[in-house]
Amino acid sequence: MTTPPRPISLAIGGLIALAISMGIGRFVYTPILPFMLENLDLSEGQAGLIASANYAGYLLGALFAATPNLPGSRRTWLFVGLLASALTTAATGLFTHMPGFYSVRFIAGFASAIVLVFASTLVLERLRSSGHRGFSALHFAGVGLGIALSAVLISSLAALDYDWRAQWIISGLISLIATALVVFLVPNQAEPEHLPGKGKSNSATLALVIAYGLYGFGYVITATFLVVIVRTTPQVQALEPIIWFIVGLTAAISIVVWNWIGGKIGIIQAFSLACVVEALGVGASVLWVTPSGIILAASLLGGTFVAIAALGLVAARELTGGDPRSILAIMTAAFSLGQIIGPAYAGLLFDQTGSFLPSSLTASAALVISAVLCMVFTHHKSEEK
Repeated sequence: MTTPPRPISLAIGGLIALAISMGIGRFVYTPILPFMLENLDLSEGQAGLIASANYAGYLLGALFAATPNLPGSRRTWLFVGLLASALTTAATGLFTHMPGFYSVRFIAGFASAIVLVFASTLVLERLRSSGHRGFSALHFAGVGLGIALSAVLISSLAALDYDWRAQWIISGLISLIATALVVFLVPNQAEPEHLPGKGKSNSATLALVIAYGLYGFGYVITATFLVVIVRTTPQVQALEPIIWFIVGLTAAISIVVWNWIGGKIGIIQAFSLACVVEALGVGASVLWVTPSGIILAASLLGGTFVAIAALGLVAARELTGGDPRSILAIMTAAFSLGQIIGPAYAGLLFDQTGSFLPSSLTASAALVISAVLCMVFTHHKSEEK
């Protein structure tokens, strides 16, 4: 009989899992992308389609994770996802043509969703059952820390004249080593049985799912092309080595801040407020392209996007009963639909206009709509009480 892990060890295991699959597996593409654009003669439209292929895989991975009666334990699927994420990250450096990039990034996205759903379900449920929900913030901080790590790693490798291929391969090898740590930090343990549960409010859940999809569209354009914007704008080019690090660092800190805000004003209200703050950051990335404006954009993006993801999943979990895997997967699927549309839309529009301004303003508007939708949802919920 296995001994349950200490809550802090479990939360750190979740942190590393999300850092591998999300911070590196998904978001290392952003700091590597400028090097790929230069060396492979890719257009921004093609770059957006590669990102969208990743998010399409993410969508199918989320739907797969929601499949009832999957063989094997949650822990097994977690490690399958981590291994696939690490290997596909490294494999991205082996291709030079679009079909190869589409394929490997699609599989990487599928793996990321598997890790997010199963890591969050497994870790959060264990923390909840042991009475240590507070450690969930540490779990979700993994995304931001992974982004910060990817920024430092790619900047360091670029300074050492490693090309984009080596950047992908070394990122994958680091993820593979880190996967071994998760094996020890998240040991095998009997999982509780869950009965199918009914949502407390079908309309509220639907509103939240739609808002979550709009948020996915709203954040992802800036998250994909921010470093490209910095590199191609002479006034702010000097910020390239640090701008993605700022996003990651503020993302890691944001979880604690927004959890505290959620405790004061409510989870849904915090979700709504964070969407508005993020909308300001997305707008600043194209309307205020100066050192101050870009630093503000990076800080507001990093300071909200991981926290919004966490707040949305927590809110969805509170609205439903039974096995949380289903609602986490539905939310993740809605989120990924927005992500699929965003990069392709922005990249193709850039090819037509030469600017990220129209797509970023559309994204900012989507975030405001998401916030309004949640406020209406909150109003109806309070009226029901």
